[in-house]
Amino acid sequence: MADYSKSWKEILSRFRTYVAVEKRLSKNTVEAYMRDAERFATYCSSLNEPITPTRVTSEVIEAHLAELFDRGLEKRSQARVLSSLRSLFGFMMLIDRIESSPVDAIEAPKVGQHLPDVLSVTEVDSIIEAIDPTTALGVRNRAIIEMLYSCGLRVSELVELRFEDLDLEENLVRVVGKGDKQRFVPLGDMARQRLEAYLPDRLAMTPADRESANVIFLNRRGAKLTRVMIFTLVRQAVAAAGIDKTVSPHSFRHSFATHLLAGGADIRQVQVLLGHSDITTTEIYTHLDLSHLRRAVEDHLDI
Repeated sequence: MADYSKSWKEILSRFRTYVAVEKRLSKNTVEAYMRDAERFATYCSSLNEPITPTRVTSEVIEAHLAELFDRGLEKRSQARVLSSLRSLFGFMMLIDRIESSPVDAIEAPKVGQHLPDVLSVTEVDSIIEAIDPTTALGVRNRAIIEMLYSCGLRVSELVELRFEDLDLEENLVRVVGKGDKQRFVPLGDMARQRLEAYLPDRLAMTPADRESANVIFLNRRGAKLTRVMIFTLVRQAVAAAGIDKTVSPHSFRHSFATHLLAGGADIRQVQVLLGHSDITTTEIYTHLDLSHLRRAVEDHLDI
């Protein structure tokens, strides 16, 4: 079993007793609840700034769900995870550890909705433009969202990007994906511009530790960004832009793939750019009706 913090171990132990003895749930149900709860505890404990059970927010849970989606977990399974966490935090309210449940503010994933809302090119631009470019954090955040979109990066890939991964002469980014598999993704003109606008501030920073020394995107204290931080800044930018869609960092990756296909890219090219080991994962995009996007993409690219 993973080496959780003492607080997580205690809560998980008491939660198991509660669902097994007091709620008298079936053995399979208990194990399903515990599997989801333990995975969430592992996620919270593995963050750069570990989160204890009583400090979990809805943003942390949403970031966890986004990561599970990134790993290929279907909506039905995500709904089950959310149900497990609802029971966990309901139990914590019952024993007076928290006053309200962070799950209450989260809508259950719609079963059958295989992909999150796809953003139009105009919506992506408006989200980036909604970020204040007059501050160092604003310049950084613009570069982050542009990289998520223009390079189709997973959040985990973005926070691990290092200076040695950039080849500005060839306009390429080396991305280390799942299973440490490497791929090279083109760095577009806009992504390069926003990245180069951020780099002087980054180079002036003093990294907080050895692990952060060569990492491109750092927080204001010089440490690596966490997935939760990325999720939060995306949420704030989307709200500022007035976009009424369910948008997570992963939405930019989905939009990247969708826009490529709408522009006529070959599905195997998209597979390589996304780093999918199996083309069937990429083929889910072919089930979308791209006709309404194709004209917009062509107009935007003037092709």
